[in-house]
Amino acid sequence: MITTLPPIRPALTFWRWTLVGGCLALLALLSACGFHLKTPSPLPFNRLYTNISDNSPFGAQLQRQLKASSPGLQFVSQPEQAQAQLIQLSLQRYTRELSIDPQGQVEDYELTVNLTFQLLNDQQKMVLPPTTLTTRRDLPYDANAVQAKQSEISSLFLSMEQSLIDQLVRRLTASEVTERFTHNESLPTAEFIAPTPNEIGSSTLNESLELPTEFLFSEPLQ
Repeated sequence: MITTLPPIRPALTFWRWTLVGGCLALLALLSACGFHLKTPSPLPFNRLYTNISDNSPFGAQLQRQLKASSPGLQFVSQPEQAQAQLIQLSLQRYTRELSIDPQGQVEDYELTVNLTFQLLNDQQKMVLPPTTLTTRRDLPYDANAVQAKQSEISSLFLSMEQSLIDQLVRRLTASEVTERFTHNESLPTAEFIAPTPNEIGSSTLNESLELPTEFLFSEPLQ
């Protein structure tokens, strides 16, 4: 028995091509209106010094994302070699009690990470004055699963630091930074010496909350 395929309906073919044509026309219209897919914005400089160590996960990931945004960017080891200086003033972790159950046991903690930085040009003028970026997360606490919570809180802090890196890269590649870097005549001059990687303080915990020992973090952040 020979099976034959049904003929293609002309009306169906017509509407299919009409739909394709409509999509192409819409894309053309969006392009004409200035719509473009978001692409990385280049930095207004090619040589950057930073006191954020590339031996830390934070510093290594930051350098990768900045190079992805500006493929021609070079990181130099001395401030005098740079066109700009990205100076980390502090990177701090805080933990505080968010809620307590009727028995007085902590149910949730709030985790906070603050990054304070400034951006200088090669004349020590502040393209970006000291600026603080902040991210927060809530963490349910279970006194019966302390070890699991230790792993969870460590992963959460790393995720929060990645969020800060994303914020920092967007800040550095903003058009405002390019404008200030290019027209820097009226920018104020930095009045203090930036810390070196070894001088950057360790993470800060709000220990006045008397957190369980397992939740105290003292490893250096660079």
